[in-house]
Amino acid sequence: MKENPPIHAWLDSLTAGCIEFARDWRDTEVPAMRLVGQGERRVFATLERAPRHAAARRYGYFVDDEGRLVFALPPAATAEKAVYVAGDFNGWEQAVGNPDWQLKPGKLGDEPALLWRGEAKPFWAEPRLQFKFVTGEHQWLSARADSPNAVSDTTGHLNQVLQPDHTGRQFFRFTLDEPLVLSQAWRVATAVEGDAGVVLQPDDFFFSLGTELPLGAIVRGKQTIFRLFAPRAGRVRLFVQNVPGDNVQAEMVDLDRHPGEPHVWEVALEGNLHGWCYWYQLEGLRDATTHFDPEFRVLDPYAQAAVGHRGPGIVLDRARIGPGDTGFKTPSWQDLVIAEGHVRDLAAHAPVAATPAERLGFTGLRKWVESPDFHLAALGVNCLELQPVQEFDNRTHEEYHWGYMPVNWFAPASAYALQPEKASGVGELQALVAALHRRGIAVVLDVVFNHVGEPAHLMFLDRLYHFEQDADGKLANWSGCGNDVRAHATMTKRLVIDACTHLLTTYGVDGFRFDLAELLGVDVLRDIELALKHVKPDVILIAEPWSFRGHIAGALRDTGWASWNDGYRDFVRDYVRGGASVESFEYFIQGSPWYWAKWPAQTVNYTESHDNRTWIDVITEHAEHNGHAPTENDRRRTHLMAALLFASIGIPMIAAGQDFLRSKRGVNNTYLRGDLNALDYRRLRRYPGTHAYFADWIAFRRSEAGRLLRQWTRPGEGFFYFCRTPDSTAMAVLYNADGSQGPARLLFAVNPTAADVTLPLGESIPALGSWRQVADHERFHSGHGVRAPVEPELFVPALGCGLWICAG
Repeated sequence: MKENPPIHAWLDSLTAGCIEFARDWRDTEVPAMRLVGQGERRVFATLERAPRHAAARRYGYFVDDEGRLVFALPPAATAEKAVYVAGDFNGWEQAVGNPDWQLKPGKLGDEPALLWRGEAKPFWAEPRLQFKFVTGEHQWLSARADSPNAVSDTTGHLNQVLQPDHTGRQFFRFTLDEPLVLSQAWRVATAVEGDAGVVLQPDDFFFSLGTELPLGAIVRGKQTIFRLFAPRAGRVRLFVQNVPGDNVQAEMVDLDRHPGEPHVWEVALEGNLHGWCYWYQLEGLRDATTHFDPEFRVLDPYAQAAVGHRGPGIVLDRARIGPGDTGFKTPSWQDLVIAEGHVRDLAAHAPVAATPAERLGFTGLRKWVESPDFHLAALGVNCLELQPVQEFDNRTHEEYHWGYMPVNWFAPASAYALQPEKASGVGELQALVAALHRRGIAVVLDVVFNHVGEPAHLMFLDRLYHFEQDADGKLANWSGCGNDVRAHATMTKRLVIDACTHLLTTYGVDGFRFDLAELLGVDVLRDIELALKHVKPDVILIAEPWSFRGHIAGALRDTGWASWNDGYRDFVRDYVRGGASVESFEYFIQGSPWYWAKWPAQTVNYTESHDNRTWIDVITEHAEHNGHAPTENDRRRTHLMAALLFASIGIPMIAAGQDFLRSKRGVNNTYLRGDLNALDYRRLRRYPGTHAYFADWIAFRRSEAGRLLRQWTRPGEGFFYFCRTPDSTAMAVLYNADGSQGPARLLFAVNPTAADVTLPLGESIPALGSWRQVADHERFHSGHGVRAPVEPELFVPALGCGLWICAG
């Protein structure tokens, strides 16, 4: 036993579990084991060898009774796509599409699985071989973070290692006569006196625990119910006070376990406690996977308002705060033109009467929105994507913050409220959304559900349940922010869905952009989509489809999610500077068909966002990426970018200020730099032509004349016709070339090179005399000035473009 001790033990339910030894158990006798608790010892009702395939879920492989190596994967992980095993033994990428390495449907016991079987001996090598599962579309499937054989490769991604002394014979199963209490610490030890053993951890069944009971502070008439999900807590105390403050006496009361659902704690207090402050303090077992601290004040994850990022929460009576604006018709996705902006960036220097305190938050922005000079209304966008407005971890009320470190997903950011101690942010955010709706502008919120900021209140409820971690309890960090939320856990996923539902109903927002959505996973995103469309059928759902772990845009094609298209961003930046390829032009202007977007509005095309440098700082001819004073070529290239963006199939998105050449003076990361991020609206007067060019393109795209650019379903292959010339990336594209959408046609030509070009249009262009030029690279035509004709040999000047319309 000393040479082969137990190294892991876990519960598959409250009455059964599994023990893993350091390597294959080759003795014929069953090891003598016991279960040790706090002052208590338990005897296993049964203890027997587990079937060899028990290794599959944790190791990804096992050796069957016939001596064959079996790679195994649950079919749910692949959404019915072809899956291959790839590794050091078959050239990794070279395995994709090779039928010799494709997993086949089968069963492990009674459970369906995808399996590959082959002779084991070639796989036992030194150094030990690594492997991973991959779909036929080159989507690499991440190994479980808690897999004992998981290792990081040179890029930081997790692979799994084949270990010849771990073949599935290292596992034993046990059962118990009575269920264990999760709030008590248990260890599995040998019969040797003094052996401390290994911690018995709950496994996957634990993450399926949940409740359908309403959670949070719930006002019902003259009673207020406090209810919290905390399955491993040993004690939960509630503290309430009628006004916030350390010098204010708080009343303490213990919560009891719900009689029918022992994982839920609750207490009912007499009185409608609307406006009162509250927090929880939890006690419980202490090990590598828990984070209980009886002195820490936990902000309720369901608190609808908070005084600050450390709490306390504020009780709100839903009857008193009312619903959000419900009279607005959310635009169809193909009609959207999005601007991304930050509450403070938009309000800080807005030319409107507002106090310094108001400019810090929702009220200052609302006043700007209501001004007749509101910039985004003049620009013509019909959707504002606001950077995070949920409670985040700024240290002071005044500190500037992008908001991507949330501490509560229900409460509006206290930093943006005039009187956070009175939950004024709730009404202020409601008023802001309603004001934008009156302007005809939908509101999409940038939400961060993949990680949390400091303090990580969820961690003090249950670190293991809510956060991904490896077998040793080390937190996963593919977000780059210190932790990754375990989004597939039943109540974590419900928390996300409930928070989004709350934002839809309480504030009337139109949709969400999910930050680092890859970390939530495609299956969870599908569940979120289904739940939210029950609440609001036309909800806008946009994913940032990547993280430091991987990219899932291709896997989202079969869902109702759109995705930020980083490939489009990089293409345009290269193309307007003479790079990229004509094939890339064709792919992206058609809306990134099939691999990225199964339907046109599934791609969100953009060239600048809050992250990294602004557009003008990226493409400027000036040194050190400082585009504050752009050159004439910088401006021309910006016009080419705008023309490409608004002429591309998909949803166009700009960053607020991009239309007046906003610069951050070359600084790459400005997440704490409110001085650089605040919009300088004086640039509208410095670059009015560029602003007008953006506005005119937006107006054209949203008009009846621009309907060919707003596709809802994927057009046929003959819809587009491309013209090019050898040795140049200049291109022309004809929309509705096959006449499938009526007689009207559009012709768009662009030349990103430093030399004039002539493009042969070919025979597919309709009668040349029926064309009318709508725009060039400087302006849209209003009836005056020279218009370029459409000729068999179409002239396009250097860094120039043109748009023509044929009514048919």
